[in-house]
Amino acid sequence: MTESNLVIVGVNHKTTPVEIRERLAFSSQNIEDSLERLHGYPEIVENIIIFTCNRVEINARVNNIEKGIERLKKFICDYHQVPLEELENYFYCFRNQQTIEHLFRVSSSLDSMVIGEPQILGQVKEAFSQAKNHRSTGQILNQLFEKAFNVAKKIREETGIAESAVSISYSAVELAKKIFEDLENHTIMLIGTGEMAELAARHLISYGVKTVYVASRTYERAANLAKELNGCAMDFADFKKEMHKADIIISSTGSPKFILHKEAVQEAIHQRKNKPMFFIDIAVPRDIAPDVNDLENVYLYDIDDLQSVVDANLKEREKEAEIAMDIIQNEVSKFINWISALDAVPTIVSLRREAEKIRAKEIEKTLSKMDHLSHEDKEALHSMTNSIVNKILHKPTVNLKKKVLSSEGHTYLKAIRHLFHLDD
Repeated sequence: MTESNLVIVGVNHKTTPVEIRERLAFSSQNIEDSLERLHGYPEIVENIIIFTCNRVEINARVNNIEKGIERLKKFICDYHQVPLEELENYFYCFRNQQTIEHLFRVSSSLDSMVIGEPQILGQVKEAFSQAKNHRSTGQILNQLFEKAFNVAKKIREETGIAESAVSISYSAVELAKKIFEDLENHTIMLIGTGEMAELAARHLISYGVKTVYVASRTYERAANLAKELNGCAMDFADFKKEMHKADIIISSTGSPKFILHKEAVQEAIHQRKNKPMFFIDIAVPRDIAPDVNDLENVYLYDIDDLQSVVDANLKEREKEAEIAMDIIQNEVSKFINWISALDAVPTIVSLRREAEKIRAKEIEKTLSKMDHLSHEDKEALHSMTNSIVNKILHKPTVNLKKKVLSSEGHTYLKAIRHLFHLDD
């Protein structure tokens, strides 16, 4: 069995600090030159460069595994003008089956900083598209990457690896959906303009929230963010008396003490005729007094509560990742079988070519002595001898395709080529 000398050389967020990764970054502007230079080396048969903020990896098919790996390391170092001795301890190298498995893990986001994040698949697809456009890929890498995309899709469909929220801002949305079920036509109020609060608001808007109020101690900042969110700015002093209009309140000010107490929320819930209110306190120190949560139909979550949701969801994703790895192992085996089956093709083609050469020579010799035969009779003899050759070779061909997948595959191929003098 062969695995076509597949290798990966790279660095990522697990092995290499950001200050090193920054020095090795490729860009869309220089990727064409990089692919062409790599393709020009005799050791490299096919290559694809994957580059993101968290990883730089070169996937390649090489003539010789160890020489190919050394060439890829040297290329990365020379291209970015970083001495090899500085990078040697950061590089990881995968060979054959490890290469296939690693690519499937990367594409399925099992190797990402956040398991299940969706961006990496698009980045891998973009890297493949660029390499294909610049003709640095061939049959093996094309098939390998297409398989990786199918594996990633299968894992998304058959596991829950991307279902639960693993960011503070998105966990707030997940909780809001549990409280209100349908977020369409609901109203949110931002108290403060912190980045995490803004992100949570944007997530909520994407789920159908229609009305947004923004209050900030600096009115200009409130106005600018409200404009971006297609909402309304308000004076900070007015947020308590306007609070009853909001279903979801996200607070993220820099106040050293509580800005919202139980009495104000009680008044708001009374004005709302007891309709539920969801408070998200992302501020540290907290903005909202904890006893607000004692009120009926009031739901208060602070940043620690949200982090607990994130941690629980991360554990769920890790469980799903175990299921995903079973899928990957199965798909790796299938791909290795496909590559191994390719070994049989040249031998089968050579065997059939040799048999056809013998058949053609013998039938021509026979027909040269039988001038009395009609054209139809000669065609019938050709058809019959073709059929005999095909039937004789059918079972050996089928068996060879099966045997080449076993550990004795190379032995069978060598024996066939020796017995029929196919290498002469």
